[in-house]
Amino acid sequence: MNETMQKIDLKHLDKTDWQSFRFEEIAKKISETVDPSKTELEIYVGLEHIDPEDIHIRRKGVPADVSGGKLKCYPGDVIFGKRRAYQRKAAIVDFEGICSAHAFVFRANPKVIDPKLFPLFLHSDQFMHRMVDISVGGLSPTINWGDLKDQEFLLPPKEEQAKLAELLWAMDEVIEREKDLSFKLKISRDLYFENLIIGTSGKKVKLSKILIPKNGKSQVPHKRDKYIGLEHIDSGEFYTDKFDNTDIVKAQCNIVDKGDLCYSKLRPYLDKAIIATFDAVSTTELLVYNTKMVTKEYVLYHMHSRPFLNYITGQGFGTKMPRVSHKIIGDYEILVPNDEGVIIFKMDEFLKNSNITKAKIESSKTLQKSLINQIF
Repeated sequence: MNETMQKIDLKHLDKTDWQSFRFEEIAKKISETVDPSKTELEIYVGLEHIDPEDIHIRRKGVPADVSGGKLKCYPGDVIFGKRRAYQRKAAIVDFEGICSAHAFVFRANPKVIDPKLFPLFLHSDQFMHRMVDISVGGLSPTINWGDLKDQEFLLPPKEEQAKLAELLWAMDEVIEREKDLSFKLKISRDLYFENLIIGTSGKKVKLSKILIPKNGKSQVPHKRDKYIGLEHIDSGEFYTDKFDNTDIVKAQCNIVDKGDLCYSKLRPYLDKAIIATFDAVSTTELLVYNTKMVTKEYVLYHMHSRPFLNYITGQGFGTKMPRVSHKIIGDYEILVPNDEGVIIFKMDEFLKNSNITKAKIESSKTLQKSLINQIF
């Protein structure tokens, strides 16, 4: 990657011979529709399966999860979330399947833009900010194709695009290696925690006896500046530093205080639970707790453990968007140890290593984003 960067002086890109193109010249909108109840395709991707600012699809559903007309997508296409564009969801398809009708399916025009560069262009601030600007609607702002297709963007000559794509994809390979390490550390952490519990003395207690629900609500206009949505919480993470400004939130929210334990009752298989590191308001899909008998950190280790995930995933009700309740969570038993401090101390060493790896990932993603924005 360093050799490629040396060949390309991003700080002094000469754009005198760059050309402006309408978006409909850059990419084609694929509008092939599919009835999920009649298709033989096996993969469905909704916007909930796409992470913000990630060009890869890391989760998938099946057509039986949904009803109503969906869009067909093919390998090499890009699924772009046309609702709530500020979430910055655009990911490459590596399968033949169907996706949410709340997305656009784009296919790069290879005569205008290198298909490898196209998905990275979609993640540029220039493009994403334009998408937010042309979105219409209040609670769920949406992009109309009629407004998007005539938007003009400046692109480098085709002969330069391959080198730029090579640079950006080299950075992506670095990020993917770091994410793979982070995933392996999480597996090791969870196994170590399970083994610690097995060898620890104490008594089994239902979470209903430990969790203390906090039911504070915040009305519009919200008096706190930070908003935590499910999109701001990464699967398996203990904390988040992501948030949006509450100006965009037009609905009632939960009040979250620094130090609160927060658990996502929606799609429990996504393993989203954190301890808040700042005062905020949140989506009402988060359950907010204090604890007694044990610390919130100790409960959170259990919520991220394999036994809890196996239990809670099997208890979800609803097919399209399974969810769980406080009662379901409360029926799960955990060990209240005689010496919790020893367990937390040992687990914190794993958490430190995970945080170091996460910091490397965020640093690499910041660099990748900076490179994309220097180009576009």
